[in-house]
Amino acid sequence: MTSSNRKIAKITPVADNKTLSKAQKQFNALTKKIDAAKKSLREWQETISDYYHKVGGEYEELTQLYNSERIKLVQLFDGAYENKLFKKTDKAKIQHLITEITEELMVEQGMTELKDLYNKYSEIDFDTLQQQDNAIAGDFIKAMVEQTYGVEIEGELDLSSPEQMMNLMHEKLQDQKAREEEQQRQAEERRSKRKKSAKQLAQEAKKQQEEQSISQSIREVYRKLTSALHPDREQDPVERERKTGIMQRVNAAYGKKDLLSLLELQLEAEQIDQTHMNNIAEDRLKYINKILKEQLDELQLEIDQLVFPIKLQLNMPPYLLLSPKRLLQELELDIEEIRRAVSQIREELAAYQDLTILKASLKGYKIPKRPRGEDFDDLFFDESTPPFRF
Repeated sequence: MTSSNRKIAKITPVADNKTLSKAQKQFNALTKKIDAAKKSLREWQETISDYYHKVGGEYEELTQLYNSERIKLVQLFDGAYENKLFKKTDKAKIQHLITEITEELMVEQGMTELKDLYNKYSEIDFDTLQQQDNAIAGDFIKAMVEQTYGVEIEGELDLSSPEQMMNLMHEKLQDQKAREEEQQRQAEERRSKRKKSAKQLAQEAKKQQEEQSISQSIREVYRKLTSALHPDREQDPVERERKTGIMQRVNAAYGKKDLLSLLELQLEAEQIDQTHMNNIAEDRLKYINKILKEQLDELQLEIDQLVFPIKLQLNMPPYLLLSPKRLLQELELDIEEIRRAVSQIREELAAYQDLTILKASLKGYKIPKRPRGEDFDDLFFDESTPPFRF
């Protein structure tokens, strides 16, 4: 179904002077939010596919080229270190640059073959440093995830796989949901052992009736659609094909308990019209709104499960907003930045063959005074700018 043919389920005032009830307003608000969430989910699914395709192509090629040039640069620094032209201050700067660049290449690109070169110039060996950093980073992300999603994560957090982290978070959310349901079941069991008041019995009956009404609402809409649209009853082959397509959407919506899509399919099939929507009984509308609220929560969780690994890879905290458009824009900016960095580093490599030029550049370079780890945000929100800029 094209967007132009799609019927939107909403309630409209039947007269200019009539206002919608609270339940009707809630219905319209929920359908609007669900429509936006579905659109967002589709955009993310399409964008993430395009994103990884481009990352695996142009971005990866440029990154490999840039990294190979950086290796040449640290090798040049290593060869120049013992030259008598460089004094103690110069050597301290060369030492700092070698450890900074090699550490980044090992951590971000997995180039562990540079470990010996790093250890040659670092006061702390690379493996020890990584253990310290991973412990701090794990605690930081763990705290963010626990605070953002309200789950408790026991033990250390493995940062090596965003997918595993996402699975762990999903598992924790499911465990939390199961615990809450079990606590609710136990509470209800304890209440059931006590003599129930008339009010309690009425509340239980009301809750049971609501649950039955919710399921019945979905089944009722589904039954009407399948009765009218089943393709096996259609003689015209063109119409049979059309109904087959619609029934596939009906079954998909019913499988997801997507009441809103089922209502829109009823509008499309002309089983109901706007007058019908405007006159849904208030008590039934209350059950429908409850279904829609649950559906909205499930859609948002599905979006979060798509976006969380991306944010993790981009060193973004979960609470920061990220749109599909911005994701692709940031990728384009990164590609252009790497392209410029490759050009610059090649110019530097050519110039620094003359060690007097390297010495002059070192004179204007200042080693950052801030101790490592003082501002931990830099470890997570670094924009991956080339580290060697005199």
